Formats: sequence, structure tokens, C-alpha cells
Amino acid sequence: MKEYKLLFFITALAIGFESCQQPGATVTAAKAADKSVDRDKISGAVSCTAIGLTVADSIMYMNGGGTDFQPTVLNKKEPKEKLVPGMVWIPGGEFSMGGVNPLGMADGGHEGMSDARPVHRVHVDGFFMDATEVTNREFAEFVHATKYITVAEMKPTKEEFPGAPEENLVAGSVVFSPTPVTDLKNSYQWWNFVHGADWKHPLGPQSDISGKDNYPVIHITYEDAAAYAKWAGKRLPTEAEWEFAARGGKAGELYTWGNVFRPDNKWMANTYQGKFPSNDEGKDGYPGIAPVMQFPPNAYGLYDMAGNVWEWCNDWYRPDYYKQLAGEKIVNNPQGPETAFDPTEPGQKKKVQRGGSYLCTDQYCTRYMVGSRGKGEYRSSSNHVGFRCVKKV
Repeated sequence: MKEYKLLFFITALAIGFESCQQPGATVTAAKAADKSVDRDKISGAVSCTAIGLTVADSIMYMNGGGTDFQPTVLNKKEPKEKLVPGMVWIPGGEFSMGGVNPLGMADGGHEGMSDARPVHRVHVDGFFMDATEVTNREFAEFVHATKYITVAEMKPTKEEFPGAPEENLVAGSVVFSPTPVTDLKNSYQWWNFVHGADWKHPLGPQSDISGKDNYPVIHITYEDAAAYAKWAGKRLPTEAEWEFAARGGKAGELYTWGNVFRPDNKWMANTYQGKFPSNDEGKDGYPGIAPVMQFPPNAYGLYDMAGNVWEWCNDWYRPDYYKQLAGEKIVNNPQGPETAFDPTEPGQKKKVQRGGSYLCTDQYCTRYMVGSRGKGEYRSSSNHVGFRCVKKV
């Protein structure tokens, strides 16, 4: 099981990188079958797969969210400290959390996303949240102050991956590689585990982040994000806090900005245009990752709560967690399940991710929809995952 986990983790790491590759730096999909570490890295880092569920209740979205979504009721308590640099105040309150099946609707994609149901009523206290995803500049300040080394920069150990050949135990992370394919069911075709890829070298050892201080930091595991948050006097958001903030006080809408994907023909988030996964045409202005604050903020003043890069949450992931909560009238400040479980990869401990990334597309994965959920193995990283922090009053 451990050897398979390593194979899966490496495969997952390879799935998360960007398109550019350095000669000789990657492990190709064909070779990955023989390198269990690589496949395990990739599978752990990647959320989206085409699973082809049925249409079911997608009609709810077409009718403004349906009766499952009730109005949001905001808390009236105001914080004593009105301003926290780089953060915005989220009042908290009671809201309808979750999503419905997007299949069968315009811009709906090919995933039913059953783990986002049933829609249930949740209350969260107020909090401050970073206005943007944590940037390369901010993370560099943390590393300079603490000498922190990210998981992607560390060589995997024999203890973590027993039975893996020594030559496979190489530091690196997962990178997306544009690939012409006809079958979207095998995501290993467009992900590579790249030796030497990390937050300072996003495409491999020959790349760097010069001139990208204002880009989201990537190749960050949950452990890395939590370490930064602790240093900054903050923490990672719960999944409920993240969704409350993303909805901006609205109820049951498809996106963080409303129910129309491109209102007045305007791009509202950094997503994937063109034929996936071979060619991101960048019609929204950015083929690949964008700097922060390039698209309009939501009603709370939060940028990039959809698209750009996935964001880590503090909760462990279980696809049935919402069903466990469904019997309660109102769930107060949920912290997620006590343990992680993903039936498709039962050996991996996964944390929730939210918001989608620049790779989300209605051809494959539309997890830029505000109620949808992602997940990632907590020690896996890729070039489409970052984070932002919150702070309690």
C-alpha cells in the first residue's frame, strides 16, 4: 500500500505543473508507470477527474439555486479593530452551504460533484481574510525569516515510501504539461512529476520567479501553508469559512460574482480557454497563472476566489461529510471530519481545497463554481495550488 501511495503521490505531483518543461527534467506519463513515487505524487496533488455522473438536480442552478438555498443572514457584530493590512472583514453569519449537480447546464462541465451535497445550513463567526492569495513576495519573506524548507524541496524518505528504488526518491513537484489527447479519463497524460520543481523553480530547476513577486506562490503543500499561517499570526480557513467568504453574502449563485459566467462578455476569473489539455488560448488575458488582483473582487473585496490557483482549507476531506451534517438544523462553525477518506484513493490523507484554478474548464472540470469542492493529499504540491489565510477577531 505504501509503495502504491508513493506511486500515486508522484503521479499527482506531475499533474499540477505548468506547460513549460526543461529537457531531461520531467518524468513522462509512460515512464511514470514504472516509477511509483512519481505517480503517487501526481495523484495526491490533483483534484479534477472526469467521472461522468448523471444530470440529476442540475436544474436547480438554472432556477437561481433552487429551494435548497435560503437567504444568507449576516452577523451584526463588528470587530474592534477595523483594519488589518492586506485583509478584509468577513462578517460571518448563517448561510446555505454546498452545491448542486452542474451537468446539463451551460458552462457546467462533466462532473456531477456529488460530494458538495446535500446543501445544508451553516453558521460561522466573523473573521478577517487575506484579500488575495499569498504571493511569492510574501512567502519569500517567511522563508527569509525562518529558513523554512518546503516539502517539494525535500527528498522523499524510505520511511515514507518503503520499497521505492533510491533513484526515484528525488525532490520535486507536479507540473501541468499541455498534451493533445482524445480521452480525458486518464489525467496522467498531462501531468508530470518534475525533479527540482518547487516554489522558487515553478517549471523545474532551470526556471525561476524573477519578476513574479505578485503571483500566487505555488508548489505549496498543506503543511507548508499551515507553517506560513502560523508564522504570520494567522491560520488556514475552514471550508465553511472559505465558502461563506466566497459567496459574498449571496445565496445559491453559481459563481462568486453571480449566475452568468461572463456578464457583459467580461472575464471574471482566470480559467482555461481553448481545447483542454492541449492549448490554453488565454482569452481571459492569462494563459497559465495570473498575478493576483487581475480580475474583479467579489462583494467582500476578495480577489481570485475562483480560478487562478486552488486554495488549501484546514478541513480533512470526506465525500460524505455533508451527509453527516444533514440531520442538524444549523451547523455551528464546522471544522470538518476527524479523519480523511477518499474512496478513490483510500490510502491518502487529503485536505479540502477550494476555488478551482487556471486549469478549470467546462470541457472537463468546473470547480470554479462556488459550491464545489476539491481535495489534495496534505504533503503533495503542484503548480496550480496555493493558499490564503484568515484571522479571528
